[in-house]
Amino acid sequence: MDLAGKTILLTGGTGSFGGAFVERVLDSTPDTVIRIYSRDELKQSEMRARLDDERLRFLIGDVRDRSRMSRAAQGADILVHAAAMKQVPACEYNPFEAVRTNVLGAQHVVDAAIDAGVERVVALSTDKAVNPVNLYGATKLCAEKIIIQGNAYAAQSKTRLACVRYGNVVGSRGSVVPLFRQQTLDGRLTITDTRMTRFWITLDQAVDLVLYALEHMVGGEVFVPKIPSMKVVDLAEAMAPGVPRDITGIRPGEKLHELLLTSDECRHAIDAGRVYVVLPEHPWWESHPNWINGKPLADGFVYSSDHNDEWLDAKALGEMLP
Repeated sequence: MDLAGKTILLTGGTGSFGGAFVERVLDSTPDTVIRIYSRDELKQSEMRARLDDERLRFLIGDVRDRSRMSRAAQGADILVHAAAMKQVPACEYNPFEAVRTNVLGAQHVVDAAIDAGVERVVALSTDKAVNPVNLYGATKLCAEKIIIQGNAYAAQSKTRLACVRYGNVVGSRGSVVPLFRQQTLDGRLTITDTRMTRFWITLDQAVDLVLYALEHMVGGEVFVPKIPSMKVVDLAEAMAPGVPRDITGIRPGEKLHELLLTSDECRHAIDAGRVYVVLPEHPWWESHPNWINGKPLADGFVYSSDHNDEWLDAKALGEMLP
């Protein structure tokens, strides 16, 4: 999508994804304005100092605050919603706080975008939202539903909304990579289960996916990238060969393998080449044209981290690590 001259509102703009997205857009589009919307003034100050770019606008605010979201969205052409509570233990211990940010926050994004006439909204989701087993995943599933169904409320406006859904991001804050790095210094790694597998995506690939969705969306889609799987034990070997390991057992709310597409979703999803696209099952979608070349998925198809055509070994993982 041509972002030239556009104003982008980015919630959660100081996070791992936000930093990568901002740098990409600033490097590729000379006259795009990006509004960084987040609640941490220190992180905003650090980003301002690091990037030192007059095209950035820094707005203190919380997606929980509907009136502030509405004010931030005025005059924006595009809204990328990356704000979330995503630490599983924190969400389990503070459940309603997770609901307020991830669920009510998504509703405020929809309302603000429609009221301000924002043309395109892309919200970030996660593999944890597929058949969720913890509160974080459940709140992100709710957020997906709210964003997608927001198109029904936007039917009389120019606003269109879609989601992207992907797996673990290499080196993002709170992920296993920083944990293993610290444990390597301590001389001992903890692994919950030697059978565990995960999907793996880089920050650059996540940004590519969002830009792809902004360009191709009609409204109501969930874009799922085709990304490799990895075994957690291979990651440990890549990061800390020879370092002793303790097997601690799967934690509450943790899966052995991750899902990005279920067999139920595959009935209304297509293979579009570099991505799978889950199409909505709502009456307002029926009038949309077939916007992208794609083929239906086989009946019963499941896209899970333990049944994947592409795998990363220890060497490949080592080359991907930031």
